[in-house]
Amino acid sequence: MSREPRDAPQFYLTSPAPCPYLPGREERKVFTHLVGKRATALNDTLTQSGFRRSQTIAYRPACEDCRACVSVRVKVDDFQSSRNMRRILDVNADLIGHATQPEPSSEQYSLFRAYLDTRHSDGGMADMSVLDYSMMIEDSHVETRVVEYRPRGIDTFLNGRGDGPLMAVCLTDVLSDGLSMVYSYYDMAQADRSLGTFMILEHIERARRMGLPHVYLGYWVDGSRKMAYKARFLPQERLGMNGWERVE
Repeated sequence: MSREPRDAPQFYLTSPAPCPYLPGREERKVFTHLVGKRATALNDTLTQSGFRRSQTIAYRPACEDCRACVSVRVKVDDFQSSRNMRRILDVNADLIGHATQPEPSSEQYSLFRAYLDTRHSDGGMADMSVLDYSMMIEDSHVETRVVEYRPRGIDTFLNGRGDGPLMAVCLTDVLSDGLSMVYSYYDMAQADRSLGTFMILEHIERARRMGLPHVYLGYWVDGSRKMAYKARFLPQERLGMNGWERVE
């Protein structure tokens, strides 16, 4: 009888909990730990199989009677911006995204806290402290970056960085086949900029420059208004029973 390798990941199942996306339903997740030397390769494999990362945990939905959560990734080389997306790029042409090591700052947390209080005051992350935020950013055994977005400054052409107030942030994993947008937040007072959409568009261009074919957006949830925006980035692939299937 064959045996699994000693370092094969162990998977666990959570207890049922209220679904955060579809009222009246319950969710369960299967998860494993991303630690040690194999964490990067395992994160690659699991992300390509529909998992998401949260600190040192990789998870995916494992609900018995629901398949609404669908992993989505944008096809970078084939992606075509819509007229509205091009407008959003023009509006944010003054912003520069700069990728840094995953190190938290008080400025980041202030923006994060304001974002939660305005948009997700009743969500599962509403009570996150400074320490919780630091763990979200730092606690990673894989290749992770924090992309900070600031207005263009007088020295941008020299150092590639923006200057002035922090406008938006994205915690991003660098995979062998793409960029995975783990978590993003932004200045809610800048609603006219559509910063959430802008960060996705900027990551698509960033992946293109890096020669990476995909940008992973996490789960699109059919029937959830919160997740409806992910369906706009076409063409994309959605992970189903027959593997990754292209959607135009």
